[in-house]
Amino acid sequence: MASALFYLPDVTSGVLSPEDSRHALTVLRLQKDDEIDITDGKGHLYIARLGSPGKNQASFEVVSRSEKPRRQASVHLAIAPTKNIDRMEWLVEKCVETGIESIHFMKCARSERKEINLERLQKVAVSALKQSRQVWMPALQAMVPFKEILELPVQDKFIAMVDESNPVSLRQSLRKNADTLVLVGPEGDFSEEEAAAALDKGFRKVSLGPNRLRTETAGLVAVVTMNLASSQ
Repeated sequence: MASALFYLPDVTSGVLSPEDSRHALTVLRLQKDDEIDITDGKGHLYIARLGSPGKNQASFEVVSRSEKPRRQASVHLAIAPTKNIDRMEWLVEKCVETGIESIHFMKCARSERKEINLERLQKVAVSALKQSRQVWMPALQAMVPFKEILELPVQDKFIAMVDESNPVSLRQSLRKNADTLVLVGPEGDFSEEEAAAALDKGFRKVSLGPNRLRTETAGLVAVVTMNLASSQ
């Protein structure tokens, strides 16, 4: 049975976070000398041995360290957050579990939500990272205007649009070893001006399938499609 996985950006501290300490000592009932797994979210997996527990404080000593390199092709999603933030939390959780390098939140002309609680979404990402036992923490970026997203330096860039005249699918357009970014707009889709600006910046218009998808569903479909292409 695999040891519990904890997330700690600075492993040199030798102490789990207060929340993880409570989980280790109270929920999992771990004892002195029990082994746990820790990741710093930077590709490292540490095996650590617990020390004598303090009050709501779990100290540890690193026993060994291994490293997992980043995959060759990275997956990036830029999305306009939904009015119901629960749907964005669900999307972040599933994207992290599936595999993603970064999620960017953008404010579009037809956006229903103008701001997000990035700290809350990062907690969701950490939980998903631990649950799926990954060692690379995706970057969650603060919400910025749509035009700033167009400047992201990514090899292959696509804008997913609801357009019956657009027969080109994302699946058909992906290259196996390319870093890829897909833009997913709000429920009302991108404006004509935004679409034109994206195309002018080298983005290619693609479809995510014949059905009209909710924003968070479209985001997950895009991420899963990119991941499948990178693993072929």
